[in-house]
Amino acid sequence: MRRRQRHVSIWMNDEEYRHLKAQARTAGMGVDPFVRNLVAGVQLRPRPPGEYGALLRELAAIGNNINQIAYWANARKSIHEPEIVEAAVLANRAWRLVKDKL
Repeated sequence: MRRRQRHVSIWMNDEEYRHLKAQARTAGMGVDPFVRNLVAGVQLRPRPPGEYGALLRELAAIGNNINQIAYWANARKSIHEPEIVEAAVLANRAWRLVKDKL
């Protein structure tokens, strides 16, 4: 049995329909769920790029490395230049990834 008992249809010209389909595709949805979400007042955003998950994992790894460096710097009361360089390289790499993907 259907979960929704009411059907609504509207008339659109070709341009309006193309725009609707493009908006739904940008949100990563079909037309029906897209329209239902709009009617419900959900603020729809474009679907994140496919590389988004890899980018988040990379940023998490960089954050972990920086935290480890900070921990050792606090424990030893000093930090060596190669560790600073490594943190800078990782931070620059993260910046480039974010800039290129978003």
